[in-house]
Amino acid sequence: MAHFAKINKNSGRVERVIVVGNNNCGGGDFPESEAIGQAFIKNVLGDTGTWKQTSYNDNFRVRYAGVGYIYDEEKDAFIPPKPYHSWILNEISLMWNPPVPMPNDGKNYQWDEATVNWIEVILPEAPAEETPVEE
Repeated sequence: MAHFAKINKNSGRVERVIVVGNNNCGGGDFPESEAIGQAFIKNVLGDTGTWKQTSYNDNFRVRYAGVGYIYDEEKDAFIPPKPYHSWILNEISLMWNPPVPMPNDGKNYQWDEATVNWIEVILPEAPAEETPVEE
């Protein structure tokens, strides 16, 4: 199976991801399969928009596209949505990184955008196991 992402022509945002059978993509591998799949989508759906093939196994275009991801034509890659305003795109991994690294001390943390830092999260303790009473 091949997967195709519809790209919004104005924003570059992924609007939809569909599956196209291998036999409708020429049975070949990317990149040869892309043009055949695009023609199939245009013929069957009548959709002349921009469709880019995406790899479920992250074999090309860096990662599998999801709705809301951005297609960066220059990098030929799908970039996930920015999780927080302060986070910075790593130009190598194309992943969003916090401006402050998360502490690595074994505690649980969550990002706090108001302070632009990590705050410790105290998880509730699990209830004690009950010991069966023998009669």
